[in-house]
Amino acid sequence: MGIMIKDLIESNDLISVPQSKHALPAKAEDLAMLAEKVEQVTLPVIDFSLLTSGSADQRSQTIEDLRNACLHWGFFMVTNHGVPESLKEELINSCMNFFDLSPEEKSVYEVENALDPCILDPIICGTNFNPASKSVSFWRDYLRILVHPVFHSPPKPDGLSEVLSDYSRRSRDITKELLRAIMEGLELEEDDTEKSLELKSGVQKFSANLYPPCPQPELAIGLPPHADHGLLTLVMQNDVGGLEIKNKGKWVAVNAIPNSIMVNTGDHMEDLSNGKYKSVLHRAVVNNKETRISLVMTNGPPTRTSVS
Repeated sequence: MGIMIKDLIESNDLISVPQSKHALPAKAEDLAMLAEKVEQVTLPVIDFSLLTSGSADQRSQTIEDLRNACLHWGFFMVTNHGVPESLKEELINSCMNFFDLSPEEKSVYEVENALDPCILDPIICGTNFNPASKSVSFWRDYLRILVHPVFHSPPKPDGLSEVLSDYSRRSRDITKELLRAIMEGLELEEDDTEKSLELKSGVQKFSANLYPPCPQPELAIGLPPHADHGLLTLVMQNDVGGLEIKNKGKWVAVNAIPNSIMVNTGDHMEDLSNGKYKSVLHRAVVNNKETRISLVMTNGPPTRTSVS
């Protein structure tokens, strides 16, 4: 059984990063990347309520704001989205309770024990960025769950299944409305696109990412630079920063705003928009003081669907 970062920390009095498994190779470019000073930015803000209950003029302006956010950033914050702050806190607490389970209880879902380890296994947990890799780890624990078209959830901890089911449904509704507005901004036919992408049976995958305090944050990273699969990714997090995105050739740190959901465009959206809306590189950095947790919901077409 492999050991997760949280369990490693709690079983040892760590004063340095274990070089054998959890640190990035000490290459000059890696260390330079982590030492790079980044600017703090506030992302474009989309008022979701104006898409669903605003006037025609307000909806039209919001669609234009959304078009500009996708075009120039690939990331934006959504406010007035209808997800209660209490639900977010319940989901964060439930996920934290999962990571608090004993190593033996979590080992059932470790990718090393999966019969056919792949990115769409219903429930997996671990530390590796690449689930099939046993050689490279990062300073992150994850729980990854396939929640649509068939809903899955671990039976423990109590309450996780109910709160995750509620949020999965709400996030699908948000995604559908955002996609409708994005298609309008791209002047695409909504019905034709929704049918061709088979969105009603699309894949929805939930990931809880835990970034415990790291004794040497200059030698480790939460997640390396990457872009997301799918159409849109929805992210909620606690109040500890760490997400950085690449914008206009430089890395910037994202300031989340209270009671918001962060959204970014993925590879399938880049294809759907004929390259207008890029799937933007982003990364997660760690710190030596506080635990960060992010709740990530990726939304895409069925795996058999071709997007062009």
